[in-house]
Amino acid sequence: MPPRALFYASFSAMLALAVPAHAADSRTAFLKLIDRPRVSLAPERQAPVEKDGLVHAAFSFGVEAGQRVPGRLVKSPAGSGRRPVVIVLHGTGGTKESQLPFMIELARAGFIAVAIDGRYHGARSRAGKGSAEYVDAILRAFRTGREHPFFFDTVWDVMRLVDDLETRDDVDPRRIGLIGFSKGGIETYLAAAVDPRVAVAVPCIGVQSFRWAIEHDSWQSRIGTVQAAFDAAAKDSGVANPGADFVRRFYARVAPGIDGEFDGPTMLPLIAPRPLLSINGESDPRTPMPGLNECAEAARAAYRAAGAEEKFVLRIQPNAGHKVLPESLTAAKEWFVRWLKP
Repeated sequence: MPPRALFYASFSAMLALAVPAHAADSRTAFLKLIDRPRVSLAPERQAPVEKDGLVHAAFSFGVEAGQRVPGRLVKSPAGSGRRPVVIVLHGTGGTKESQLPFMIELARAGFIAVAIDGRYHGARSRAGKGSAEYVDAILRAFRTGREHPFFFDTVWDVMRLVDDLETRDDVDPRRIGLIGFSKGGIETYLAAAVDPRVAVAVPCIGVQSFRWAIEHDSWQSRIGTVQAAFDAAAKDSGVANPGADFVRRFYARVAPGIDGEFDGPTMLPLIAPRPLLSINGESDPRTPMPGLNECAEAARAAYRAAGAEEKFVLRIQPNAGHKVLPESLTAAKEWFVRWLKP
């Protein structure tokens, strides 16, 4: 059996002890949903540039026909051999460049820091900034049923990024961490749930129960991130005052299962027993506390079953809304240092 296949087989056996069978079925179903014909990575790596004592490099790789992902890498020039990596995912309207301050911190701590542009963001958009094309793509997905730019397609990109990282001679493929913010936080826990090569995960202001939010009329803030697409979809459907029922219809087209079998309380436990730090704001309307607590309780049960309770931490930022405080970024970096050991 090839080494990667052996790794997946042994890891799957370990996971079976940590999560219920129906949750493992969700992993299989999600992978089937996002699957598509694989193309060659055909990696392109630009010559590195040294700046402020760190090495910066641009790169790109293929993920599917007509889609290449641009990325940016930062690392210390000191040392040799294979090092741990931390992948950083931006939120709605962000870019890989917007993550540079934290990437630099990670690089100074001994990591290779990597960021990519999400679907219809940054260099993958005509404007090069903002979220207008991302919102347009979500509306197109609602109308056609094709593509899943609302979270799911970027999960595929992350998995292909890991494929690319595994080809580098300076990367330790057993020490790959993933952190994301808001939209990127959701993509972080989804990717970590379905790809065991993500050794450590830190979803920030993203973990939530979409189902709970719908059932308790608390969906407006999350929908507000793609409001124009939602409003146009409602108009297309002849719905004058869209409520919870239409939110379900909207999600079923643009991110099927996000409020069901791929919701936070199901997907978060799939990360066990790997280290997981969830950072959330106490008063964040996009991740309401009762729904967040449902996710956390499900995760705790899985980590308890795996004998790995110390590897799951829910960090609540008191009196904080939809933001990540500086001290929480420090905690995230320390979490990676603890478990990935640069």
